[in-house]
Amino acid sequence: MVAERIRHIEKRMADACVRAGRDPQDVALVAVTKTQSPETINEALRAGLTDIGENRVQELLGKKDDLQPHRMHMIGHLQRNKVKNLIGDVVMIHSVDSVALAAEIGRRSEAANCTTDILLEVNTSGEESKFGFAPDALQNAAQEIFRIPNVRLRGLMTVAAFVDDAETVRPAFRQLRQLRDELAAAYPDAPLTELSMGMTNDFEVAIEEGATLVRIGSAIFGPRS
Repeated sequence: MVAERIRHIEKRMADACVRAGRDPQDVALVAVTKTQSPETINEALRAGLTDIGENRVQELLGKKDDLQPHRMHMIGHLQRNKVKNLIGDVVMIHSVDSVALAAEIGRRSEAANCTTDILLEVNTSGEESKFGFAPDALQNAAQEIFRIPNVRLRGLMTVAAFVDDAETVRPAFRQLRQLRDELAAAYPDAPLTELSMGMTNDFEVAIEEGATLVRIGSAIFGPRS
């Protein structure tokens, strides 16, 4: 069942790329594994998935040793006091929402003699319940973060408003792409290639607007219990 769902999602992703004139190889599927057991996650990995995303540090740490080879992403809100538990175990932290958090990631990465890839989370919906930089604060924040050693800023991430009609959140995805493009123009030597946007309800629209990483959970694993 999981393998069939993955194939179906990959087909929808490829179709969205065709509509946008994009190469399907340029968009990666990150399976959101919140509340899922190692057995269920391993079923998805055996079906060909390579990238998984966890929302909570404790859940990530509790599962990682029981999983088949994979690339782990941290996609949920991250507190500074939890950063030390992640360094070296994740390929990317999507949810960096403050300069202070980026600085802590840099400090812990330097101590571990590694460099950590990060994305800056942007609150494109304006909802008070969501984390992330305000769009108009992004340039100044990025300027500070580019000075932090052992952190590599790769792009931006957003969580769109949860709506029934995905077309209504297209402007949020378009805005994130435009913000990334503005940063890339200002810092042409930086590897600002990534846009983490789009989930089960809206990933096709996100791909049409430039997503390179889509975070999908329930369409793979079914509704959470």
